[in-house]
Amino acid sequence: MRIIRINTNNEISVHEFPEGSYSQQNRILRGLIGPECELYECVMPKRLYTELGGSNKLSKKAGTCVSMLVDEEGIYHDLKDNQVGSYLYETDKHGCVIAGNILIVGERWSRDGIDFCGIVEDQFNKLFPKLKELTEKVRDYR
Repeated sequence: MRIIRINTNNEISVHEFPEGSYSQQNRILRGLIGPECELYECVMPKRLYTELGGSNKLSKKAGTCVSMLVDEEGIYHDLKDNQVGSYLYETDKHGCVIAGNILIVGERWSRDGIDFCGIVEDQFNKLFPKLKELTEKVRDYR
């Protein structure tokens, strides 16, 4: 299953969710978020659900619920703001910006709780075109 990355230049790319142990997966996810990312945070940005139609409801099917992973310390690393991530996070309403690259990932229930995974195909097919359009609008607006 796939995940979506949007960098600080408003470029969108698709990646396979990494295989391996939690440690291996986390290392790869942190690398996709950015070279300085040591700790990522899972956020559930309102506009990802209200405007783009993503699901924030966990189900037994892996990847139906989506969330956004961000660099927990992005603003302290002096990273560029992520305009798409900040828009989804409603920064315009509360002022807390998202800095650095973002990942849109799926979630799933496991015996240990909630884990990250790739996005199920129907969610991916709904979200990717809308995120691509949003990144293009933001780039054109600059």
